[in-house]
Amino acid sequence: MARCAFIGLGVMGHPMAGHLARSGHQVTVYNRTTAKAEKWAAEHGGGFAATPARAAEGAEFVFSCVGNDDDLRAVTYGDDGMLAGMAAGAVLVDHTTASAAVAREIAARAADKGFGFIDAPVSGGQAGAENGVLTVMCGGGEGDFARAEPVIRSYARAVTLLGPSGAGQLCKMVNQICIAGLVEGLSEGLDFGLRAGLDVNQVLDVISKGAAQSWQMENRGKTMVDDKFDFGFAVDWMVKDLGICFAEAEANGAELPVTRMVEGYYRDIQAMGGGRWDTSSLIRRLRSK
Repeated sequence: MARCAFIGLGVMGHPMAGHLARSGHQVTVYNRTTAKAEKWAAEHGGGFAATPARAAEGAEFVFSCVGNDDDLRAVTYGDDGMLAGMAAGAVLVDHTTASAAVAREIAARAADKGFGFIDAPVSGGQAGAENGVLTVMCGGGEGDFARAEPVIRSYARAVTLLGPSGAGQLCKMVNQICIAGLVEGLSEGLDFGLRAGLDVNQVLDVISKGAAQSWQMENRGKTMVDDKFDFGFAVDWMVKDLGICFAEAEANGAELPVTRMVEGYYRDIQAMGGGRWDTSSLIRRLRSK
């Protein structure tokens, strides 16, 4: 069993760190709001620290899951950052959905200090984190990945190395681009069916057995019909993630016309006060017309 630190105890990090502890790993946590770290430690029997650096001391693996590039830099650099507390040979595994550029930046800084680094964004949402069945997309060196992969499996059903540093983040961008189009298509189909007078729950049962089937349909279709959006991945987070996709597309020349359109629809949801609604709330924009 490994000595681990986990930095960031939001809706994803809290259960992920919990799975590490339940798997037998020795876990010390840090969270910007200390009360959350204290609560986690009381629930799981681990320790908590006042800074990321203190949490990282003595850890073989340091995990992070924060909001964005700026948040990640804030917990990584400086006297109180993760890199200041890590010992040579330790591996930093970052689960933040961030840019490929910041992943490469931190990988270089970590290597200079003798640390490994894996960018490892996840898919599966809050439910996936709570149930320990996340999909983890990794970028980094093969040796660091081989060491970290068995520990990551404490909360994942699939862990894949896709290439060098930044490859995990690039894969997550593909994931978010695909989801955006899928959710809008599902929203339009369900709205069409409702306006046509169909029993849309029956329609979902039928078409989910054919070519239209998707994770979004299986897990969000009926809640979309029921107008329930109080779970899962928030609209605010999707808008942030799609912004990362657009910045990368500017650099690599990819065209994302449908994704840009759907991002605008998500901004409409934010204007409706739905920034914290689940991303499947795109249907509410159609149903309100």
